[in-house]
Parts: sequence; C-alpha cells; structure tokens
Amino acid sequence: MTEQNIYILAIESSCDDTAAAVLCNGRILSNIVATQEVHQQYGGVVPELASRAHQQNIVPVIHQALKKANIDKNALSAIAFTRGPGLLGSLLVGTSFAKSLAMGLRIPLIEINHMQAHILAHFIEEDGFEKPTFPFLALTISGGHTQIVKVSDYFEMEVIGTTTDDAVGEAFDKSAKIMGLPYPGGPLIDKYAKEGNPKAFKFPKPKVKGLDFSFSGFKTAVLYFIQKQTKENPNFIEENLKDICASIQSTIIAILMDKLKLAVKETGIKQIAIGGGVSANSGIRNALKEAETKYGWTTFIPKFEYTTDNAAMIAIAGHYKFLKKDFSDFSTTAQARYKF
Repeated sequence: MTEQNIYILAIESSCDDTAAAVLCNGRILSNIVATQEVHQQYGGVVPELASRAHQQNIVPVIHQALKKANIDKNALSAIAFTRGPGLLGSLLVGTSFAKSLAMGLRIPLIEINHMQAHILAHFIEEDGFEKPTFPFLALTISGGHTQIVKVSDYFEMEVIGTTTDDAVGEAFDKSAKIMGLPYPGGPLIDKYAKEGNPKAFKFPKPKVKGLDFSFSGFKTAVLYFIQKQTKENPNFIEENLKDICASIQSTIIAILMDKLKLAVKETGIKQIAIGGGVSANSGIRNALKEAETKYGWTTFIPKFEYTTDNAAMIAIAGHYKFLKKDFSDFSTTAQARYKF
C-alpha cells in the first residue's frame, strides 16, 4: 500500500437495498448488496419495513465489503454515503452509520447525491467499458426518477428534462401489477416482451411539451385497456401476456427515445449515457445501441451491477469529491428531497 492510494468505503441506503463498496483509486475492490424480499408480499416498498431491514443489514454488509476488499477499516481514506434523495427512514440509517464510523476513524465524511452517483457510475475503472467525455447527456431512469441531465463535468450537472408525475420504473411496475404479475414487475415485462409482438396493442404516448415526461396517463390507459379486455374475455391476460408486455415496453421506450432525440437536437450533444435501475431493461439498451447507427450517437451503458442501487456508484462519486477535498460536516443530515 502506497501513500497515493485512496480507499473509499461507500454506503448506499436510499430505498430497500443495503449496499457497501470499497474502492481504491477508481477501481472497485468489493460491491456488496443485501436485498429486502419482505416487500414482495405488499407489491411495493414499505418505508418502515425498509428502514428496519437496513438496521439489520448494515453492519454485516459493511463487514463483508471490507473483508472481500481485504483491507482493514483503519486503511480507509474516507467514508462516502448517500445523503439523498430517497426514503427518509432508510437514508437515516446509512447517514447515521457513516457519520459514526467516520468520526470514530477520524477520517473525512463525503455526502453523495444518489442521482449524480448513477451518472458517475460510468467513470468506475472497469475493463471493457469506455467512459463518456464531457459534455454528455445522461438519461437517469429508475423507480423514483426519470431525468435527462446535461453533464458538463463530474459535479456540473443540469436537469433539462424530468417527469411531471410518475417515474418510468413505476410505469413498468404498476403496469405489471395491473396484469397480476408479482413485484417488482418491470423485469418480468422485459422478460415476456422478448417473445411478444410490440405492435399487437396500441397505447397512447403522453403529449408533454419540451423535454419533460409524464407517465400517470399511460398507467391509466393500461388499466382501462386491461379492464375492458378482461371484461370481454376473462383469460385475455393469460392468452396475450407476451404481446401485452411487448406493446407496453415498446411504447415506454418510444416515449424515452422521442425525448432523447429532442434533447440531442436542442443541445447538439450526441453522447448518451444511461443510468438507474430501469437502464437494466434490455429493450432500452437495444434501442440505444440501434441509435448509434441510426442517428450517429455514441451511447454508454454501464455494467449491469452498477445500474440498480449499489454502493460502487457512491464510491466513485466519493472518490472524485475526495480529490476536490469536498468533505461534509458531521452535522449533515439525510434529505429525502436532495436536488442536484
């Protein structure tokens, strides 16, 4: 171990996954995630149960991250943690633990914006993955957010488009729930869509001006469609599941791509990077790859494990803040609504 080595322990607890990672000079040494299966029976994340599970998981997850990285906690250079946005109870667990550990080890504390971290995941040193150059456009899509961000530097980001109501991840999950699929339903829609006909059924695309999104009307359209069809044929979903999923997915992808094309036209930037849990969707990934040939874009898709909520992305954001000596005060508190 040399003096120039920067070891960052990162903690992520914004929703229902407890995660810890150790990073050395931009390269991930460990990335541990504990998922919470308790929410499946409720069809969505229950905040109180999530925060309790974080309390149970955070110590063993951090212990495992340090063990896998094969370093002692006394070798750490700083502790990075998710300050927000997210569920307040969940954030409080990670924030409190990070502050206590940093204080005990007498090392710097670094607060991270969860959504910025999704974008900065592209800068993790990973073999076989290229990094975008500034400026680029980032499409951050998850269960709670849908944003187009103009990224001019590591922490110089401007949201130029956002959802006016629901996020794209919720549109996937709620559509799946309407069809009786278990939570989380987004990955199941992606799975069944691969074998379905995307033009079998037509769903409306919301008309929203500029670069903003709206998905509440789309969800309502799916609900009314399913109600109407199952009234006429109780077996409609079972008989047409793959085609319904393919049609829903293709419509959502079209909504996203229309806005991206407009963003490229308005900014002149043809580098597109995606992040967030929904960026794991194979249909969205394929559409972006096709756009490289069709529109001359350069697209960046992160490693699968860095798309959903994870601590590796918190660690790389912490690394760049550490280089700037942008440290947090120990009086800092969690923020459910934490803007760029």
